[in-house]
Amino acid sequence: MAALKYILVSLPLLNGQSANATWSNLYQSVSNIGFDIPIYKFQMPDLRVGTLDSLLSIGDDLTKTNAFVEGVTCKIRREIEEIERFTGSQSLSLCVNGVPVEIYFTRFSWDEAKYPVMAPIREIVNTIQESVAKLDIDLKVRVAEYTNAKNHLSNILRQETGSLLVRNLSSLVRAEDIVSSEHLTTLLVVVSKFRQKDWMAKYERLSTFVVPKSSRKLHEDNDYALYNVTLFRNVTEIFKATAHNEGFQVREFEFDPTTMGRQLEELERLQCDKDHLHKILQQWCYASYGEAFSAWIHICTIQLFSESILRYGLPPTFLAAALAPKGKDEKKVRRILDQLSGGANSTFWNDEEDDLAMVTLIGGEGAAYPYVSLTVNLPT
Repeated sequence: MAALKYILVSLPLLNGQSANATWSNLYQSVSNIGFDIPIYKFQMPDLRVGTLDSLLSIGDDLTKTNAFVEGVTCKIRREIEEIERFTGSQSLSLCVNGVPVEIYFTRFSWDEAKYPVMAPIREIVNTIQESVAKLDIDLKVRVAEYTNAKNHLSNILRQETGSLLVRNLSSLVRAEDIVSSEHLTTLLVVVSKFRQKDWMAKYERLSTFVVPKSSRKLHEDNDYALYNVTLFRNVTEIFKATAHNEGFQVREFEFDPTTMGRQLEELERLQCDKDHLHKILQQWCYASYGEAFSAWIHICTIQLFSESILRYGLPPTFLAAALAPKGKDEKKVRRILDQLSGGANSTFWNDEEDDLAMVTLIGGEGAAYPYVSLTVNLPT
């Protein structure tokens, strides 16, 4: 899945200007660049600020939590992509509570039921961290279960379809191919395709008491042929050793007419198990992606809010917006955001050393601008 880059920003309300007036200026300025640039007001909750010291102390945790939650969201999305690629199924729209992720993001509304705004910010962050960590563990467990079932089935299928040196021989041997009595037994021998004439010329002399003209080709693949040979039981070990020295591989095999039926039942059971686990994993991924994505956007919102308070001070007086400029339009949009933040003509924001100092002080990509800025990559 491709990604659509949004920049989530907050702008200070300068000179007593209202949020609506700042939005109007922003919308009009961006529209002058191009009407195809997505731009939306971003709804900010009235979070419990606490003290500035508490916001400063949680700054690093917010950055780490944001990266962790985004990482888990991407893991689930990659698993969905892998499932769709493996099965050849058509990609479904990724949703949050039935709403496509881009619409959920651009029309974001804080989930008060899950994260009460009167709870301390650190408590909300810890709640999100714990819930997403559980999703991460669940994903690993479910992927491991499905992978194990798939690998087990693949191993069984390889035994059924692989080289004659390793594959199961039950489906290739019939009752009439085997002689088993008190004194006689039948061995199965794998012979290189290029040495079949050599085998037919030598097998009767590989030991004493080999039944003449008892060897017949039962099956052939790209590299090998499977032959049977009947001999007296008491010379079996001598025959095996001599055959091995001549480059012929004797396969251990005990004919059981019920084996084939049991193998088919086992294959069917393993296939059903794999399909069932695949379906459960797919359903879980689609459902959990929405939960993880919602948690991520809530963390982005908290980070934008916290950094805005640290940047602009109290009480909270800023406008939050989400924009998705493409290519060269991003530089133009950034210039507009600079102007509306009062930093367009300031050498402070254009000095690399000062930029680095602000990054160290506040953290986050928004420290490089006179406004707070976060990047949100949405799957499309």
